[in-house]
Amino acid sequence: MTNDVLNSLRHDINEIDSDLLVLLAKRRRISHGVVEYKIANNKPIRDEARELALLEKLIGYGKSLGLDAYYVNNVFQTILEDSVLNQQAMLQKNLNPDVMSETHRVAYLGGQGSYSQLACHKYFSRRPGKLVEMGCSSFEQITGKVENGQADFGLLPIENTSSGSINEVFDLLQHAQVSIVGEVTHSVEHCLLATPDTELSQISKIFAHPQPFAQCSRFLQGLGDIQHETCDSTSSALQSALDTPNSAAIGSAQAGKNVGLEVIKSGLANQRENHSRFIIVARKPLHVSKQIPTKTSLIMATKQQAGSLADALMIFKHHNINLVKLESRPVPGNPWEEVFYVDLEANLVDSHVKHALEELKEHTQYVRVLGCYQSESLQAVSVES
Repeated sequence: MTNDVLNSLRHDINEIDSDLLVLLAKRRRISHGVVEYKIANNKPIRDEARELALLEKLIGYGKSLGLDAYYVNNVFQTILEDSVLNQQAMLQKNLNPDVMSETHRVAYLGGQGSYSQLACHKYFSRRPGKLVEMGCSSFEQITGKVENGQADFGLLPIENTSSGSINEVFDLLQHAQVSIVGEVTHSVEHCLLATPDTELSQISKIFAHPQPFAQCSRFLQGLGDIQHETCDSTSSALQSALDTPNSAAIGSAQAGKNVGLEVIKSGLANQRENHSRFIIVARKPLHVSKQIPTKTSLIMATKQQAGSLADALMIFKHHNINLVKLESRPVPGNPWEEVFYVDLEANLVDSHVKHALEELKEHTQYVRVLGCYQSESLQAVSVES
């Protein structure tokens, strides 16, 4: 094959890719019309039976074209997820016109290329408007900017599939005067980043936020006697690696590229599937439509007697409410006392949820709702290929 033939083939592929983008944009515009119908007729945003039938049809057609089922399923699961999440965001904007303004001032941890910034872009990409980014050096600074009105929203990492819950954020939520109004899950791909031409054998110090250190512990143990220095954000870790000879930082490949660092090792996380869940907070709660999947998060302190936690949790079962997370944290200044953070698949507008919370107050010392918000954790429909 000559170079001219190769270039011609690549030109054809580029044209096909451009055509695909045009079609994807057209599909998204049409789906916007669909959500207008669903809003007007009070129909659920997601129709899993239709998704399953569509995927089975597409997989069958794909096979007739020589495409394997796994490939077709993966491509269209992504397309369907995008469609559902965009429709849900449109519905929420329609329900909260005063809150969803044309400008979103968002506070998050770190700066350019941090995982928080990438998650911020992912969440607000479905919410049209000008994005004003406000990098912060601490979680408390993030909530502070929201509380005093400098930021419309704050983005906080709450848990990771590898290192677990981020306790500092859970503790902050005990007293921060903010409401959870959304969530987003972002894939985390840790890389070891250093200045150009640096070899792994030359590195004597690694900079990182405590979370990446925890999530990459197995890799770090295998390096032997290398100094670890914690930083308040991935962005500051990258800057430290730039300024310190024979050092490296842990962060995303894009973050390293932004500041002039190169990837010398990728895939550092203990788990191959490494994802972080972030919550979005605001000064005031949002109304959440009954047409979309919804979560409610709350804090509760149970009475100091045997079986009090079990009694409280049974209330959710009695009211057929699914509990998806339970986390305990100590109460500052009160030794041996704990509060419990609870995530429910529930919407505060439903009568059975209201009744459950009223009953819960009778079995606890106090209950505080942290927020009711749109769930973005979509479970893909299962297709037998």
